[in-house]
Amino acid sequence: MRFYFPDSQDLVSPTYDFINDEYLPTRVRQRDDVYAHEVVTPSPYDGILVSKAIVDGSMKGAGKYAAPQRARLYRLGVRKYFRLPPATASLGDCGAFNYVEEEYPPYSVDEVLDFYDECGFDSGVSIDHVIFGYVPDAGEGDVNSAWAKRRHISLDLAEKFLAAVQERASLVEPVGAAQGWSPGSYADSVARLQEMGYCRIALGGMVPLKTHEILACLEEISTILRPETQLHLLGITRVESMERFAELGVTSFDSTSAFRQSFMDDRNNYHTADGAYTAVRVPQVDGNPALKRAILSGAVSQRAAILAERECLSALRGYDQGPVDLEHVMAALAAYEELVLGDNQAKKKSYLVQYRRTLEARPWESCPCALCKKHGVEIAIFRGTERNKRRGFHNLAVLEAKMRKVAPRPVRGEIVPSTRRESG
Repeated sequence: MRFYFPDSQDLVSPTYDFINDEYLPTRVRQRDDVYAHEVVTPSPYDGILVSKAIVDGSMKGAGKYAAPQRARLYRLGVRKYFRLPPATASLGDCGAFNYVEEEYPPYSVDEVLDFYDECGFDSGVSIDHVIFGYVPDAGEGDVNSAWAKRRHISLDLAEKFLAAVQERASLVEPVGAAQGWSPGSYADSVARLQEMGYCRIALGGMVPLKTHEILACLEEISTILRPETQLHLLGITRVESMERFAELGVTSFDSTSAFRQSFMDDRNNYHTADGAYTAVRVPQVDGNPALKRAILSGAVSQRAAILAERECLSALRGYDQGPVDLEHVMAALAAYEELVLGDNQAKKKSYLVQYRRTLEARPWESCPCALCKKHGVEIAIFRGTERNKRRGFHNLAVLEAKMRKVAPRPVRGEIVPSTRRESG
């Protein structure tokens, strides 16, 4: 099972100073910062997914790439821009969630294929239009007419995309996008894409679905799936079901959930092979809005807050190295949490019970990933982008180890990334 990590300009600085929480003054982000595949061994993913909407923008406005970054990607090509190892594949798509509110996708087939060709992607997904809804037993005449229209738009654009790839003799592996609202509609989309000539098909719009609903769709698709057809799940992880997904024809997927949980999840921030832990929150005094407001209003002394913040970090580092006991750390965390919560203590939850569980287990000590070995307890501290993204990279490494245990379905014609020519 191959895992693709969707790009969102997620890098960390290898020279970041954790003690003083500052960057080198000479740091240049794109030149000096590194991607997960450059700091985690083995690489925590088999490929990266880059969306045109992220690079070029969409109806919602500009993408996440500044103009110089965008120009550099087009000039260097995806492999050199991301400094990808030879075995790491690249997959492009349109980023359909960015134009979901539009009646019709904002890109032409030629614009999308230009993006794939000029950037030198190994594979590219045809333009699709997301359907947000699931009615398992509904036929085309029973659902919102907009849903049926979006499915036909996706199929029509997939046919035109494949024709353009063939007409140009493009080196991009074409991936057909299938949309639907039920097992039957998804299976029909896949059947039509196979008839067009697609050997690799991406299933879109499944992110809101429950696992049993995804399985129902895959089981229906499996009844018409050709032996050579590979399925890709767009935006889906569901590790506990990956063995079954593989049995039903899925050979690859992409998702940011493991990474984003490091700083977006309420509690499951630090992943392990058999569970997850809550990262220890030590917010920066000048970076926490509630605490800043309390200081400005005079409710909290800035000096007291800074001292409490520093005491937490010092205690955590001392605990990691040995001389500080757990109760001292918990007392420091409790004091700082009380300052941060302030008058909202009754409304906002305390995480002290979860912190104790994390600190008692000391999971970073037994983790084999290079980041945990290098940074120790810093990886388990919820504080700023450098720690949080490193913890996200750690989570990707844990996911990669789990996925290595999932046996892929035998396939034919699998692309070898290192044979793809460089762009530009």
